Amino acid sequence: MTEHFPTLQTLLDTRYSCRAFLPDPVPDATIRQIVRAAGRAPSWCNAQPWQVTVTHGAETDRFRDALTHAVQNDTPRPDLPWPQSYPGAHGARRLECGLQLYEAVGIARADRAARARQSLENYRLFGAPHVAILHSEAELGPYGAMDTGGFVTAFALAATALGVGTIAQASVAAYAPMIRAHFGLPDNRLILCAISFGLPDPDHPANSFRTTRADLDEIYDPRG
Repeated sequence: MTEHFPTLQTLLDTRYSCRAFLPDPVPDATIRQIVRAAGRAPSWCNAQPWQVTVTHGAETDRFRDALTHAVQNDTPRPDLPWPQSYPGAHGARRLECGLQLYEAVGIARADRAARARQSLENYRLFGAPHVAILHSEAELGPYGAMDTGGFVTAFALAATALGVGTIAQASVAAYAPMIRAHFGLPDNRLILCAISFGLPDPDHPANSFRTTRADLDEIYDPRG
């Protein structure tokens, strides 16, 4: 089965966080294909804790408007606590990514107003025609959330294989109560993240950069 590895490596190397989309909808058959493939992700005890709510057409715009209103008027209340900090290399990578984005779209580091406007693009879903809301059973706690992370990765790789751009967004989960109310989800569903997706806009500067990745010796600790 080693002949499959080059294809997997190509998908891993070419996937990126898409921050500008064309307005064209993704065919429903393609979305179903992506979700079905992502559902093959491994999970503890085969619990498969993930569920995904996907918007189409006008519903995407209704959610986009509701989310933007929440950002401007509500207090963030994520179901899971945000990281307390990003120490060491984690913070350096986070900063590098932000600076790459600002440079790509022509925002000076000191221009706080422009940076704030760019940040709002998260809640406008970067203009994507679809968004997937990922949620899991609250009683499964952090392990349900961890398993759902595998679904997110599989979703992004399957989408890449089909020419669909994605960006996973933890920021959207800051407004978990509003999201549950908007989609009529029960209180026992943890809102974990969103994935905005659609056809990438190849000419938008926000899609012109790629983040760096840690070298093998930074993540691999062989013993014995």
